[in-house]
Amino acid sequence: MVNNPVRVMIQRRIIKWIKGVTRIGSQARILEIGCGRGAGACLIQEEFHPATLHAFDLDQRMIRMAGRYLKAESKDKICLYVGDASTLPYRDGVLDAVFGFGVLHHLPDWRAGVREIARVLKPGGIYFLEEFYPQFYQNFLARRLFLHPEHDRFYSHDLQAALAEAGFEFQGRLEQKMLGILAVAVKQELI
Repeated sequence: MVNNPVRVMIQRRIIKWIKGVTRIGSQARILEIGCGRGAGACLIQEEFHPATLHAFDLDQRMIRMAGRYLKAESKDKICLYVGDASTLPYRDGVLDAVFGFGVLHHLPDWRAGVREIARVLKPGGIYFLEEFYPQFYQNFLARRLFLHPEHDRFYSHDLQAALAEAGFEFQGRLEQKMLGILAVAVKQELI
C-alpha cells in the first residue's frame, strides 16, 4: 500500500486538507516519521518549503528507495535516515511540525510514539496524523496482505486520550470511526 501511486494521490489530498486547516512557516523544521519510499517527504517539501525536512523509516530498504525517489532538486533539502518513532534523535522542543501518514498503528508501543512526538515538538508545534483503526486493518484480507501488531491497538477514544495526555489539542480532524482519522493536533503551551 505504501509504494502505490494511489497512495501518493491520497497523500496529496491530505496535504491540501492540512493546508486548509493550518499554516506552516517557511522557516519550519519538519520531521516525517515512517517515510516509506519518500513520496510524503517530497510532497511536504513541495507544498511547505521548510527550512529543514528530516524523514526516516525503520526499514533501510525504504530509505534506499526514498533516496532514489527524491527529485534532484530535493536531494539536498531532505535528510533521510533509518530511525525509530519511539526513540527520536532530537532534543526536546526543537521541531515545528511532525507528519505521520499511517505510521502510529504500526508501532508496538504506539503510546511511546505519541509521547516522543510531543517531546520533540515546540509548544504550538503541529502533529499531522493520518491513522487507521483496527477494524480497517485487522480483517481477514488485510491480515493476509499487511503486517501489523495485534496487541494493544488503538481505537478513536484510545488515540484521543493518548494525544490529550501528551498535551495535544485538535485544531482540525476528519474521522470515520470504522476506518480511521485525519487530524491536525497542536502541542499546547505548558502552564
